[in-house]
Amino acid sequence: MRLAGYIRVSTGSQLDGFGLEDQERIVRRWTREHGHKLTKLFVEKAQSGTIAGDERPELANALLWVEEKKVQGIVAPNLDRLARELVVQEAALAQCWKHGGRAFMADQGEILPDDPEDPMRTAMRQMMGVFAQLDRGMTVAKLRRGRRIKGEKGQYAYGAPPYGWAAHKKELTEEEMEQAGRARARQLRDGDELSLREIAATLEAEGLRPKRGEHWHPETVRRMLANTTGRPPTLRRRERTA
Repeated sequence: MRLAGYIRVSTGSQLDGFGLEDQERIVRRWTREHGHKLTKLFVEKAQSGTIAGDERPELANALLWVEEKKVQGIVAPNLDRLARELVVQEAALAQCWKHGGRAFMADQGEILPDDPEDPMRTAMRQMMGVFAQLDRGMTVAKLRRGRRIKGEKGQYAYGAPPYGWAAHKKELTEEEMEQAGRARARQLRDGDELSLREIAATLEAEGLRPKRGEHWHPETVRRMLANTTGRPPTLRRRERTA
């Protein structure tokens, strides 16, 4: 059977560390072991699993391939990767079934269409989604509590520090080269009136590198310049309440 694979990572960090490489390996192995052909792999980068399918272009494309009969179904690592919110899961499955497609999850096999003669099938699938959603909510709440406690102690608790800063022993310190990059970017914007793309090219040419990767992207420059104070949000909040 010809299948369209679908894998996704959300915005920000993955809570479970389930990255794209792991997901692709699982989907390819499952497809091969079950005698199917992975015709196309759709990769959704930095998209939350809580937003609707029509707002996720790669999921929409995968379902379109089912509708256009280019493939006979879709396969994902699990229902959580298809969508985190139960209502979004159900909408994606319904769209697939509507056009005669079949839906497979590598961790549990085929997700069978709803059958009016077997309402328990639908109930069990939805109950699994409800408990998975509850578990994720409890994990997020626990992380938020931990971050709040660290913040009350004056420690940095909110992920990777922004450009210009580094975390050492739970405290933020300024990075000299990155602070120089921030200052140079502001000068290029305010003094020379360069575009974001031109600023990115100039920073690279002058040896001022981004925090991650080798090359500046205009969007990265825009986010850096949007922080007008040069201080991380957590520090600014503490200063306002001091």
